[in-house]
Amino acid sequence: MATTDRQATTLALAHALSAAERGLAVIPLSRTKLPALRSPHRDDPGPAAPPCHGECGRYGHGVYDATTDPRRIRALFAAAPWATGYGIACGLHPHHLIGIDLDTKPGTDSSAALRELALRHLFTIPETVVVLTPSGGRHLWLSGPPDVVVPNSASRLAPGIDVRGAGGYLVGPGSRTGHGAYDMAPGTAHLAPAPCPPALLRLLTPPPRTRHSTPSSAGRHGQGLVHFVLAAHEGQRNTRLYWAACRAYESGIGPALAPALLAAAIHTGLTHHEAHSTLASAARMAGGQGG
Repeated sequence: MATTDRQATTLALAHALSAAERGLAVIPLSRTKLPALRSPHRDDPGPAAPPCHGECGRYGHGVYDATTDPRRIRALFAAAPWATGYGIACGLHPHHLIGIDLDTKPGTDSSAALRELALRHLFTIPETVVVLTPSGGRHLWLSGPPDVVVPNSASRLAPGIDVRGAGGYLVGPGSRTGHGAYDMAPGTAHLAPAPCPPALLRLLTPPPRTRHSTPSSAGRHGQGLVHFVLAAHEGQRNTRLYWAACRAYESGIGPALAPALLAAAIHTGLTHHEAHSTLASAARMAGGQGG
């Protein structure tokens, strides 16, 4: 590995540890902006079991490896000495980060599109953290409510505007990629992610689509959702439970799966009251009947 790569890895680790001190869960990234560690299941035979999100205890599960634990972060980077950047997981406690990616694409003006949305829907983008990308784009960091799951999307909000929410990640400032470095915009390094304006939040959370599952597929899907909750680390438990419950209610298996999700959440450390409240919020959001 070239000296410059070793330096980039050392700097990326330092920036990742600094981000973790602010409560941001991180993973190492390669120069391609993809997770630096490959899946340990890449050579497994066909999908006979639910997808593993880290339950196996090994590294290589992408954003599901994200953590704020300094020892675990150092271990992740030690396992990926070629990493030159780091990703910041969105949707997790305490910031419940939402990333607004204002891209630079031919024929689009994402900044103008965001201003037009703000005028049309009567909201103002608050002063917040801004990260400058090598291509000339910007990442705006916003904080969402703990009981709302914002999905990832590409140009759905407007041409050139991508959204990073639950299950997604943002390239952290201080990272180096094949196209250059990501840097904090001047004057924003001291800021915390500002609360997402309610009108914008409504645009980011479209009404769920009604889905119909057969009993057999619902059973496999339900098992995967329960495993997803059981794999939660501290700081992820409520968000994972809410996300899984929303998917269950959208699929029509929410009432049947709620007791298993409740038990899984309590097993991870949530209280009965916290878990029950989160399930009820997911039922209301997805249009199901919570219990």
